[in-house]
Amino acid sequence: MPYKRKDSPIWWASFADQSGKRVRQTTGTTDRKEAEALEAKWKVEAFRARQWGDIPNHVFDEMMAAYLNGTERDRRARSNEAVIYHVKRLRKFFSGIEVETLTAANVSAYIQERRMDGVSNASINRELEVLSAAFTWSVRELGWRLSNPVAGKMLKEPEGRLRWLSRAEAVTLIHAAEQEARKAPHLAPLITLALYTGMRRGEMLWLEWSRVDLHGNLIYLEAHHTKAGKRRSVSMNTTARSAIISQARYRSEHCPGSRWVFCDEKGDRIASVQRSFNTACARAHIEDFRFHDLRHTCAAWLVQAGVPLMDIRDVLGHSTVKMTERYAHLAPENTRAAVAMLEIARHNSVTHEMKKG
Repeated sequence: MPYKRKDSPIWWASFADQSGKRVRQTTGTTDRKEAEALEAKWKVEAFRARQWGDIPNHVFDEMMAAYLNGTERDRRARSNEAVIYHVKRLRKFFSGIEVETLTAANVSAYIQERRMDGVSNASINRELEVLSAAFTWSVRELGWRLSNPVAGKMLKEPEGRLRWLSRAEAVTLIHAAEQEARKAPHLAPLITLALYTGMRRGEMLWLEWSRVDLHGNLIYLEAHHTKAGKRRSVSMNTTARSAIISQARYRSEHCPGSRWVFCDEKGDRIASVQRSFNTACARAHIEDFRFHDLRHTCAAWLVQAGVPLMDIRDVLGHSTVKMTERYAHLAPENTRAAVAMLEIARHNSVTHEMKKG
């Protein structure tokens, strides 16, 4: 019979698979009758596979329920919300379809429908990435015999926006954030840390004191903390370190036992800064600026300071230097120096010819 875990309202099934091994698998539903029906279905399929080698097909909903449960611990909360949102979109089109029968043509039809809804290529790609990941995971973890229908179907995306602040604008923004100290004492340190480390908002809001090394001036991020899914360490300069120390003082005064670097008076993690950030931007008269643009600003400053792109890649935690190359144009002095070499070469050539004559 289906059962529940103490920490979840979802029903789980327990049965012997085709090899006779005991399997405990989420049904992905809070409805007991639906869970009982799924468990009975899986038991029959396992029996048929053991007795007659009859490998059953699986419907889209079953695959997604297994994928979401099997990967939940590997995703940060914000990422998990996004994945669930994309799955809801996908279910409207693929629900009830056997995944073994899904083809590239089905994916093309989905793309066409989403385009008719006015959805951008970038948004469609995020949905297709989740679908592709579910197929890959099901093959690797569940041993299902599937071909990934998303292969080769990703759409071309326009170059993303690139908005960044000058040094003077950054000072103005931090000062404006300090004016919000009564309602949001964490805002100015958070903005400062973003500007001087390039960390993502989620990486900072989920930052725990156990991963802050003030002696080594380092912040440690494990794979599940980063967008790229790779462990990295973040170096702190004196400005970034000061922002962290200000949070340490706040913690010592209000919530000594809190595990979170950015927390409220009760020690609970700050979940969102959208409203206070928008207020600070308005106060500073900075328009068309998002929190993620603080990361762009850090990258722009590094490029303008002459830091090599490979080093900037490592600071930002990009998977490849190609992602970092979008900032290369912010150092025009490099190209000026390059084309200046043409003038030097021309001058040397003319001088050489004159001497020969």
